[in-house]
Amino acid sequence: MLESPKSSKTSELSPKGSIKKLKIKEQTKAKGSAKGKRKQLGKKDEEVDISMASIGQPEIFPLVFTQKTQEILNCRINEDVTEEKPYKLLKKEDIIQDMKTRAAVSDFHPVKKIVLEYPGEELLVVLDTEFKYGQNFYLVATEEAKESFLNPPEAMEEEEGETKEGTTEEYVYKPPVRKPWVSLGSEKEIEEESVIESLKKIKYMISRVRREFGSKVKFTDRNASSVKDGYIECTSYQDKNFSIKKLEKDVGTQVVPKVREMSTQTKWTYPRNAATQYFPREFSDEEKELCLASEDLKEFIISVLLRVEIALQQNEIMNAFFDDWKALAEDESAFGGKSDAYLKEYQSFTDLHYLKHRTVSCVCWHPTIYGIIAVSVTERLSYEERIAQSGKLLLRKSPILFWSFSDPIHPQLMLECPEDIYCFEFCPSDPNIIAGGCMNGQVVLWDISEYEVKLQNAKTGAGGSKNAAVNMPTFIQAQQSDKEPHFVRYCAVSSIEYGHKTVITDIHWLPDYFEVNRMGIAFENRTGVCVQLVTCSPDCSILFWDLRAPKATIQSSFEKVKEEKAIEAPPDVPTTFKHLNLSWRPLIKANLSKSDTNGDYSPTKISLVEEHFHYKMQDKMQYQIKPEIFGDENPYKQLKVPSAKALKILENIPTNFFVGTEDGEVIYSDWKMERESDSGRLISQKPANKYIIHDGIVHTIQRSPFFKDIILSVGGWNFAIWKEGVTRASVLHYFEREVKHLDYFEQRQEFRAKERKELELETQRKKTRMAGGQKSREQMEEQMNINYVDFLDEEKKILTGLGLLKATDRFALNRTQ
Repeated sequence: MLESPKSSKTSELSPKGSIKKLKIKEQTKAKGSAKGKRKQLGKKDEEVDISMASIGQPEIFPLVFTQKTQEILNCRINEDVTEEKPYKLLKKEDIIQDMKTRAAVSDFHPVKKIVLEYPGEELLVVLDTEFKYGQNFYLVATEEAKESFLNPPEAMEEEEGETKEGTTEEYVYKPPVRKPWVSLGSEKEIEEESVIESLKKIKYMISRVRREFGSKVKFTDRNASSVKDGYIECTSYQDKNFSIKKLEKDVGTQVVPKVREMSTQTKWTYPRNAATQYFPREFSDEEKELCLASEDLKEFIISVLLRVEIALQQNEIMNAFFDDWKALAEDESAFGGKSDAYLKEYQSFTDLHYLKHRTVSCVCWHPTIYGIIAVSVTERLSYEERIAQSGKLLLRKSPILFWSFSDPIHPQLMLECPEDIYCFEFCPSDPNIIAGGCMNGQVVLWDISEYEVKLQNAKTGAGGSKNAAVNMPTFIQAQQSDKEPHFVRYCAVSSIEYGHKTVITDIHWLPDYFEVNRMGIAFENRTGVCVQLVTCSPDCSILFWDLRAPKATIQSSFEKVKEEKAIEAPPDVPTTFKHLNLSWRPLIKANLSKSDTNGDYSPTKISLVEEHFHYKMQDKMQYQIKPEIFGDENPYKQLKVPSAKALKILENIPTNFFVGTEDGEVIYSDWKMERESDSGRLISQKPANKYIIHDGIVHTIQRSPFFKDIILSVGGWNFAIWKEGVTRASVLHYFEREVKHLDYFEQRQEFRAKERKELELETQRKKTRMAGGQKSREQMEEQMNINYVDFLDEEKKILTGLGLLKATDRFALNRTQ
């Protein structure tokens, strides 16, 4: 065994975020003392070991630096530390002062003991731009590692084997020379790591009386539960105190053709041995190149790309082989007799000013910017309390807050609302356009195009105040720091007179490849952007809204001047939807009328067949719509309602939808309108089906993103899964099949009874023959009755086959006879 003259350990640290190998000396005794210190710290201060010792780097401690900490210690991202210079030397006294000022709020609190016992005057913190250790910064906890990081060893120049430019040197083989083995103490480490039995073994000696040798053994049964300590069950359980989390894993995969060996035996009638050997057929090189260059393969890869990425992300996030049905029931056999089924909090977002004493009504992820979520809140008031405090509610701000995972304390953006927002949704074609439904029944539109760059930079932690003092108290820094989020005014709000009368409980965007007219007929959408909305409310109505400007009409100069003055907006409000503000009316108003009574259903949630899911990517291509070109300006400012004559009707767009109501009903209906025969006005169609499943208000009704015809509804104390197209006809077929089964069962009963009678008569005939050889009068009459019954059965079969007698009238012929 050969060893190098110096025992070393590699560490992955580099000034520019790249991976370099640094040599750090370690000793066995020092390692043991560090472990002892770590155990003492855990016992005294109950600190968690957050070092990277599990991956062989105990000197690395990942830390998360909030924006406040970056400002206090002048360690701001992209300003004080960058990718070119990703490290910063912090004074030990500044860190101790920060821990004294902010106590447990300080980001150095998890490594308090490490900082206090650090021998040097300056500590090295490094920016982790790639989140290799899980956080945005990490602390180097030893002087040796710090020196190796600041002064990396230069590459050793090759002393031998170098060749000058333009010259060649022949390779000369040098056989290895045997050298004596020098012990550097590795055998001691092997002995320390090896398992040695420290407990003394117990020796048992079992003997038996000599007179019992060779005697018979008698075994008897015994109830183990009746005898104390007779039976002890030791069930296995998972000890979470010793769970090891995998931070990184390298996996290699090699694709090879599958080869299978099989054998078969011929039939026994022909005793011949036969064997077959073959190889799998493979493409040639020309066929492989032709297949890889084909357009069909490219289109297939593009169509399944998003689904494969989502599937891979789901495999990383959750265990695909986890038994969900088993997890529905809590395991009572766990250690201690308590259930371990609970969820752990990952991160929380708190704002004491806008979220205090309020309820979250809707949460939406940003469609394109990862790590950004939007939340709407409402007051915790009943309907009567809201009416009584309507004056006070107008003075309170009811915003929609945008949060970033990099800063869970300060919201990044706030959307100002005229009323509490119950539901909202991002526009699929332009995420900067947001539509929301208010508690008073109005529809609100926002345009956040100017703040898109701010939201994209929010997840990196960039920005913040540059002149914050390091030693100032926390509350003074919070007042002086420029952390107030931007308030965005709404662009347009619908008319109160023509909108919903109560709270809007659900809102959806129609896809960008079709639009509907006042009759509910689907036409092609040549603009290529979403231009229509659908809202529902418990006021028994479903409304369709169009975002485009109405057709221009001839107006007088006085009316034009009056209209221009009326639509003038403040300078901080975008003019994207100025043509809709306070004059926006719905395009279609659909009511869900009950068929048995004169009332209407009160919808709370709606689910459309055509929605924006990833399986719509390949379906959208079949319409072959060429979107209009709008230039650099926002397309919603230039959209106008086109003429219906120039648009093409789309027959393959389904107009059916599911609706959940306040009474727990699930309604299946169509949004196409019909003209009343008497007055000629447009009226809604009657619902096709109604199902009463839930015992309370329906809170959710959604379609599966993988299966287009599978719908989930949640309400009351239960949930239901539906399949579109399966209705009271499948059940009718089931009932008819059961009726036929009962008819067959009765026929078999009659046949068995007839067989029993024939057997009894045959037995009596045999007895009579044996007695005298002549039949009695009673036997002759019985035989005639049997023949008559057979005649009636045969006549019934003939009439049924001719269609003159139904199968259900099986006793009608007997009654008429």
